[in-house]
Amino acid sequence: MAKKQKIRVAVEENETISDCLDRIDAMGYRPTVRREEPIFGLDANDEPYPIRQQIIFDCKPKLEAENA
Repeated sequence: MAKKQKIRVAVEENETISDCLDRIDAMGYRPTVRREEPIFGLDANDEPYPIRQQIIFDCKPKLEAENA
């Protein structure tokens, strides 16, 4: 059986954290780390400004015992 890889899953713009965690669980993964990364835009002078924070989960595959 091939080993699954780690994945990164972002919370979509119109999605709750709980919905994202349910989606991760349905894919057969479990979250290990939560990160918040800033999303920047550029103004008229090409200066960056913050738009919002994006939540990203680092996920590992569930163990077979966790799936049961």
